[in-house]
Amino acid sequence: MKICFLAASNSIHSHKWINFFANKGHEIIWISLVPATIKVSDNIEYYEFTSGIFSSIFKVRKLIAKLNPDIVHIHYLGYYGLLGLFSGSNKIISTPWGSDVIEGKKSFFKKQILYRILRKSKLIICDAYHMRDELKKLNVPSDKINIINFGIDTKKFAKQERDFKILNKFNISSELTIISLRNFEPIYDIKTLIIAASIVLKKIPDVHFLLVGRGTLENELKKLVKAFGIENSVHFSGFVDKEELPSLLSSSDIYVSTSLSDAGIAASTAEAMSCEIPVIISDSAENDKWINNNVNGFLFSTKNSEQLAEILIKLIKDHELRIKVGKEGRNIIIKKNDYENEMKKVNDLYLKLV
Repeated sequence: MKICFLAASNSIHSHKWINFFANKGHEIIWISLVPATIKVSDNIEYYEFTSGIFSSIFKVRKLIAKLNPDIVHIHYLGYYGLLGLFSGSNKIISTPWGSDVIEGKKSFFKKQILYRILRKSKLIICDAYHMRDELKKLNVPSDKINIINFGIDTKKFAKQERDFKILNKFNISSELTIISLRNFEPIYDIKTLIIAASIVLKKIPDVHFLLVGRGTLENELKKLVKAFGIENSVHFSGFVDKEELPSLLSSSDIYVSTSLSDAGIAASTAEAMSCEIPVIISDSAENDKWINNNVNGFLFSTKNSEQLAEILIKLIKDHELRIKVGKEGRNIIIKKNDYENEMKKVNDLYLKLV
């Protein structure tokens, strides 16, 4: 099967999805409107068009006519939706990522593009129920919409032996470690975690908080940590190589996400659960569809630092509970969000369309 993907090559999510089908032996064409920040696999026929959207539309249409793929799959319905709309293909699959639909429908022009590309798409794949509801508001028939998760590599993200060397890189000794993998932007509300950390550290000083990420609020968050006087217990790691994450997660004891909104379950949360790390995440969006509170994880009200601190203290004090909840977390990820299983569902849809 020859599949053409219209997707940004600076996104790890694009690489994960597309590499699966390239590695399964399909003939893959990948067209990106931005330069690749991650190396594109050698078994993919890759094209970059960065000279502007209108010029790119004509070049892409000409290329697709020449290569004649069986399927054109659009990831993100902004400019890539425009490319798909004018691609000349009549076998289009669309995968909205969230903001492309939610924000796009607020603009008259973007909303017209959305209507047209969604109507032209034979199938639509999304990873969240609330996205399905948003698509229905745009008059997309239910039988067109398929909910399939992006998936986690549960073989790669699996519990490993604790590696003290990787913690020592961030000046963390053998004390219990609480990790966050959300970036330093307003939507992820790291401030709530820092306030909770200040509460926890007053009662249990021998705990470390590792904030993995970067973003526009980094300096502000560091000032907040200093204001609380907890610099020795809260560590900013900066960028961490993706290959180190399974080991880093396995060497941590509790994972926290304070995000104010997620589309489906966040990849970092699913990765932590897959590594059998008990997770505490905000009760926002569809997180309650993934977390059975006190069974395979814990939910707290968004922006509620006191409640978060209370759950943290409970978990810090109960080693057996951490193990039990961590194992239940992995079970649900294997069942509902395993990368191989989810991509096989996509493959079945491709075959159905062809």
